[in-house]
Amino acid sequence: MELEFTKMHGAGNDFIFLDCLKKDVPNLGAVAGKLCDRRFGIGADQLLTIHPSKVADFKMDIYNADGSQVEMCGNGIRCFAKYVYDHGITKKRELEVETLAGIIRPRIVGEMVEVDMGEPILDGRKIPVGAEGRIINYPLTVDGATYEVTCVSMGNPHCVLYLDDIDSLDLAKIGPKFEHHPFFPKRVNTEFIKILNPAEVKMRVWERGAGETWACGTGASAVGVAGVLTGRTEREVTVHLKGGDLLIEWRDDNRVYMTGGAEEVFHGTVRV
Repeated sequence: MELEFTKMHGAGNDFIFLDCLKKDVPNLGAVAGKLCDRRFGIGADQLLTIHPSKVADFKMDIYNADGSQVEMCGNGIRCFAKYVYDHGITKKRELEVETLAGIIRPRIVGEMVEVDMGEPILDGRKIPVGAEGRIINYPLTVDGATYEVTCVSMGNPHCVLYLDDIDSLDLAKIGPKFEHHPFFPKRVNTEFIKILNPAEVKMRVWERGAGETWACGTGASAVGVAGVLTGRTEREVTVHLKGGDLLIEWRDDNRVYMTGGAEEVFHGTVRV
């Protein structure tokens, strides 16, 4: 089976897009595993597929490099908006996109995309984690060390922790320890943060099912919320990631907005 694809990235978080508006592709989890492989496939963090929706302009499905399906991807939704607009699939600059996390609303502003990421989920049982109430500076022991973690869901679960040094971290070692910790029944995305000042942070991220990525939009959004909850940052914060910067704003209406770029890399045809 031959498939037409487009490769895109948002702040270095890279995606393969398949247009499934007119024709379904079977076994998308297995297809994602093949296409996302960086040695034997195209190479990407995730596979994103575009489908018709009965409740929004489009539906976006997201598959990790390991074939697992996830609820939401902030960098992915920015690329999604640019893809359908730049390819002439829609003339709208403001979209409603159905995801497993609900309806997400991206808006194209010049060369950037602003996304209404919705309201953060702070109830531990709904994130979900293995404790009730708000999980703020919660002591969690991982691989023999105890960390203070703050947990937020932006449609998918995030664990945020603050360290003086994140550059020397061996994320390939510690990341899976957080991801598969029994405190997180649906696994977790983990953000390792260094505070630069109240309006800027530096971030590295270990994403469940993908490993370390160069950026994570829902993760940056969770970091914006966690910074306010712990008194470390302001309600508007610039998050510096390996692949670029994202502007996060947790507004007074309790909604989180993320702004960043989205770029097409190349397109082609692949046999699977």
